[in-house]
Amino acid sequence: MVVIILSVVVLLYAAAAMILFFAQDAIIFPRHATGPTTDRPPHSPVDVVWLEAPGGERVEAWFVPGAGRTPSNPGPAVILAHGNATLIDHTLPTANVYAARGISVLSVEYRGYGLSDGAPSQRAIVADFVRAYDMLQNRPEVRGQPIIGHGRSLGGGVIAQLADRRDLSALIIESTFTSVVAMAHRSLMPGFICRHPFRTDRILADYEGKILLMHGTGDTVIPISHGRRLAKIGRDVHFVELDCGHNDLWINDEFVPTLDAFLGQLELDAESAAD
Repeated sequence: MVVIILSVVVLLYAAAAMILFFAQDAIIFPRHATGPTTDRPPHSPVDVVWLEAPGGERVEAWFVPGAGRTPSNPGPAVILAHGNATLIDHTLPTANVYAARGISVLSVEYRGYGLSDGAPSQRAIVADFVRAYDMLQNRPEVRGQPIIGHGRSLGGGVIAQLADRRDLSALIIESTFTSVVAMAHRSLMPGFICRHPFRTDRILADYEGKILLMHGTGDTVIPISHGRRLAKIGRDVHFVELDCGHNDLWINDEFVPTLDAFLGQLELDAESAAD
């Protein structure tokens, strides 16, 4: 009887792991969970940019110039990655915070999200962000200036991967996991089934720039233990715990002051030419 029970448990566990293996794309990238919230194309000063992948797929990105930034007065920029169940539309409030401070922003859509072609995967999304970075650093409003990476939730994993491939002056990461592997372990699943591991922990351990980590104490999607673990792993980390959950961190009263304090520590020429 014991052997039969153990056999049934093993079979059920194997079946659950197999289901998760094939269903993980829908779990990690629920791209149909939300629709556009902004007029298409968005109103000025947003500049819609299309990035073309080698296979011909086109990925949408929105460039918001920092206040007063022109080809004759370039300034720093942020490349922004959103969460897994949102679109670049939802990044505009944060982009506007940066733009008001003279920092330009490029929000990049994920494959298969919004109007972007293709299907999402770690490999495809990171490749798109590398192309986006290369384009951003050559924008006349940015050329020669530092670029910061800012990611929210899944976007934190994306930005960490970008930091492993391109020179990001600093990282700002909100409500992000140590890795998808760790999230799988949380569900008692083996890490080897993860096709999109997003090992944020490994990259932050080697990253030499300044890092701002923000995480909500009431986060039930990605527990704050992930943020605390990342804070211990990183070399130069400012970790802030906010009284909020997973999806409302960016509207918390302390979000913008925390962002301003961190930006003030960086060697950026972020003064708006309009001031």
